[in-house]
Amino acid sequence: MANKTKTVKKIKGLSLQVLPFSEIEELTIAERVKKILNLVLGNKIVLLHGRLRAEEEARLIEDTMALVDHVKNFKGIELAVIEPNLKDKNIFTKFKYGLAKSLVGDNALTVIGPASIIKEIKRDPKKIELMFN
Repeated sequence: MANKTKTVKKIKGLSLQVLPFSEIEELTIAERVKKILNLVLGNKIVLLHGRLRAEEEARLIEDTMALVDHVKNFKGIELAVIEPNLKDKNIFTKFKYGLAKSLVGDNALTVIGPASIIKEIKRDPKKIELMFN
């Protein structure tokens, strides 16, 4: 039998930045987007505890598209929000999640990273898969 060797490609300079929602909670939409984009432009994958509102996501995408033509080697962002699926849960479980959300904040996780590093984000209720370029 021939030994199969598996080639492992190292990713140099990969950095994850955990961003608690409390750190951006008091910022305006423009300030939140600027903070996130500055991290992503620094080739960091941002793990935001919580989620952005729809208008904040739209602004993030708009600002990203404006930067694509003006920043060298910037290809855009990949963004995914992962949160518990409560659709088929009973009323007691939904109540628990609602209570927890009101006490400690959103139970979602937002992953934002540069498209030059992240090729694709696959969501699954049990895991997140990041496919790298």
